[in-house]
Amino acid sequence: MITKDDVVEALHDVEDPELGMDIVELGLYYDAEIEGERVKVIHSLTSMGCPAGPMIQENIHDAVAALPGVEQVEVELTFDPPWTPDRMSDDAKFILGFG
Repeated sequence: MITKDDVVEALHDVEDPELGMDIVELGLYYDAEIEGERVKVIHSLTSMGCPAGPMIQENIHDAVAALPGVEQVEVELTFDPPWTPDRMSDDAKFILGFG
């Protein structure tokens, strides 16, 4: 059975190319809803006009679809709540100078 921990682990391989860090550390991953073999990943972007958005969404889809037992992946973009640097991990804040 697929768990949220499995999803989070897979998403550590999805990088925001502009910032050079994965979306989990950046706080862009919000949640995963798992129903059997179906996984819905809810995420945000650093801004509504993020040019890397489509690529990030495709990479989220591919990373989660590669997990054993996953048959269907939905990727949902949300800005509720809006992303802020406060959502980043302490390591990401330090590396990007928000500490």
